[in-house]
Amino acid sequence: MNCKTFIILSMTGVLFLSCKKQDASQYLPQQNQTPEHYPTTVMQETNVILENIYPATIRGQEDIEIRPRIDGFIEQINIDEGSVVRKGQTLFRINSPQSIQAVETARATVTTAQSNLNTAQLNVDRMRPLAEKNIISNVQLETYENQYSAAVASLRQAQASLTQSEATLSWTNVTSPVDGIVGSIPYRQGSLVSSSNVLTTIANTSNVYAYFSLNEKELLELLESYPGNTQAEKIKNMPMVTLTLADGTVYPEKGRIETIAGVVNTSTGSTNFRAEFANPQGLLRSGSSGQISIPHTLKNVFEIPQKATFNLQDKILVYKVQGDSVVQTVITVEATPDGQRYAVTGGLNSGERIVTDGIATLSNGKKILVD
Repeated sequence: MNCKTFIILSMTGVLFLSCKKQDASQYLPQQNQTPEHYPTTVMQETNVILENIYPATIRGQEDIEIRPRIDGFIEQINIDEGSVVRKGQTLFRINSPQSIQAVETARATVTTAQSNLNTAQLNVDRMRPLAEKNIISNVQLETYENQYSAAVASLRQAQASLTQSEATLSWTNVTSPVDGIVGSIPYRQGSLVSSSNVLTTIANTSNVYAYFSLNEKELLELLESYPGNTQAEKIKNMPMVTLTLADGTVYPEKGRIETIAGVVNTSTGSTNFRAEFANPQGLLRSGSSGQISIPHTLKNVFEIPQKATFNLQDKILVYKVQGDSVVQTVITVEATPDGQRYAVTGGLNSGERIVTDGIATLSNGKKILVD
């Protein structure tokens, strides 16, 4: 009985140790794993066109505030918000009683001055024959001639006042100084307005200006990128720029940088730029926003897909192939406009090979098969 028990216990122990050894083997590293195939690419130098993007504000080539030149009540509004107007077209009519009264007074003054001149002329004509016959002295004649000259001057002064008052009265007809589009109209018929009030704004948008800014470092880097001895020469050598609208669409017309402000804003540390765009279809409106894209070329760099990279502690890395295994390598990059690729500016050399896909399954030193 004791012998049977010993045999049974011995067999149970062997089975237990066999199972335990089998379970533990599952957690041991597999030293003889078969290397997997991964797609790779060899680094070859190329030139890559990138874009610097800046927020921009769009203004009409001419944004003119329309103000009345006289005080009065708005008598008539001949346009509506968003209307297209031509130069010289009447926009508003102002009722100005003071201006009407000034014209009537000036006309009366001219009539009086003309009558005084006529009387002075008669006196001279009457006295000149008498002076020639020595019936009166020449002093008396000269007195009448002086009165005539004074009457002439008074008439000219009255006529100038009439011209001025008529010009002032013409200001009751408010016209557009340029072709353009009407902005908002804050005042309505019957409103009392003066020269301090803006009746509306006329924006000439046949061409538009896009205003954007760069900080001092970006400005210096940009100017150093283009040939020329002066800023004006560098601006002429800058490439055409692209405007992206608020909805993400790219405006079809290319623009050109025209001016760079000569003063750096001390509060923001930035310098203003202005780019001009043609607007034949009237798509761009003054006051809208967008983004300016300035292309620049990186020479002798490597272009790789972003999916070939991964981030580690704020650094960008790739898996570089060394023999039959991979090693993690830190690189410096700039993103391409499509957001799918990187231009590698440091960390890799020509002829080196990197893994381009499937990097989530890789680890430092892992052996691979190169496709």
